[in-house]
Amino acid sequence: MADQLSAKDWLDQGLRTLARSGFTALKAEPLAKAMGVSRGSFYWHFADVGAYHAAILKHWRNVAAEQIIADLERSSDHDDPLPLLLRRAFGGRLALERAVRTWATFDPAARAAVQAIDRRRLSYVESLLRAPGLAAEVARARAQILYWAFVGFALSDKPLPQAKQTAVLDELLRITSR
Repeated sequence: MADQLSAKDWLDQGLRTLARSGFTALKAEPLAKAMGVSRGSFYWHFADVGAYHAAILKHWRNVAAEQIIADLERSSDHDDPLPLLLRRAFGGRLALERAVRTWATFDPAARAAVQAIDRRRLSYVESLLRAPGLAAEVARARAQILYWAFVGFALSDKPLPQAKQTAVLDELLRITSR
């Protein structure tokens, strides 16, 4: 099985490693060791560590934005996807979000990836707010408020107890209601 690793296997391992150990751990040798394979498997899929880093950032965008948006768009049992999105965003494990944002403070490519995902997420939240007819400028402002709340929550090192987190999220939904 180890000989059959795909690029996605390496990328998934990279996201787990990034979340657990930070961007400095995204190197061929330690990743290969963690996966029980030789570095040759890594270099079969990626030209070098820089190419792997670029692929990791693209994979993160897919996992942290595009898949979530696609899941919400497929959810036909929810008339209003915004509460579902916020509960998912604020209820998830955010170590990966923190790790990528930390990486972005040191690396221009990671910074560009974070800026791109921020724009994508903001645009999507704004579209959810505009769908029932909210004015564009109001939707944009409320989307920004929600996103700032999410980023602040993601970077916070003091998690809230579940009941308090639920109450805060309910209040966020109330103050941004359309």
